[in-house]
Amino acid sequence: MNKYQQLINKLFELQDLKYREFTKKLTPTKYQIIGIRIPQLRKIAKKIYQDDYQLFLQDVQNNYFEEVFLQVLVIANITEEKIFFEELEKLLPKIDNWAICDSFCNSIKIIKKNSNLYFSYFLNLLHSTKPFTIRVGLITILNNYIQEENLPFIFQTINKIKSENYYVNMGIAWLLCEIYIHFPLQAEQFLTNTTLNDFTINKTISKIRESYRISKETKKRILKYKRK
Repeated sequence: MNKYQQLINKLFELQDLKYREFTKKLTPTKYQIIGIRIPQLRKIAKKIYQDDYQLFLQDVQNNYFEEVFLQVLVIANITEEKIFFEELEKLLPKIDNWAICDSFCNSIKIIKKNSNLYFSYFLNLLHSTKPFTIRVGLITILNNYIQEENLPFIFQTINKIKSENYYVNMGIAWLLCEIYIHFPLQAEQFLTNTTLNDFTINKTISKIRESYRISKETKKRILKYKRK
C-alpha cells in the first residue's frame, strides 16, 4: 500500500459522520467531504510537514476536501520563499471554498518573517478572475497588511473589483470593516467615493455595526453610507 492510500485510510479512521453533515451544510465544495475536525487536520499536517512534505505534495490526488485542507496547512508552513510560491501557484486553482481559503490565509508563516516583501504579490491576486484567488488576496491582506502606508493601494485595487460572487464581496466587506476599525477617517473617505456594488457596501456597514470595537455613536453615524 502506497503512502497516499495510507493517508486516506487514516483520514477515514478519523471520520465523524455528524461533523461531515455539518461541514457539507456550511461549506459548498466540489470535493468529497470525509468529516474530520480542524484540530485533527492541523495535527496531521504538522507531522506531514516535519516528515516529508514535498513527497506528500507530489502524491496528492485532490479527491477529498480534507486532502486539500492538509495541502493548505502544509504549504502555509513553508518558509523557503521559492518553494512556497511555487506550491502556492499550484494550490490557488484548487481552492474552491471559504473554509480552506481562510484557514490558509490565517496560517501563512513566511509573511511573519518579512511581510513587506510579499504585499504586492497578494495585492495582485485581487486582479484575478477566479473568486477564491481574489479571496486569498483579500483575507491575507486583512490578516497582515492593514497599515496606513498600504491603504491607497488597497483602496485603489478593491475599487476595481467587479464581482457578483458572494465570497468575494463578503471578503471585501470584512477587509473594509477591519480597515475602518484601525483607520476610520481613510475608510470613510473611501466609502464616500467608492464604486463598489450596493451589496458589498451594505455588508461593510453591517460588519462595522456588529463590531464590539466601534462606539454606539459611530455605529449610528455610519448608517449614512448605507445604500437603498
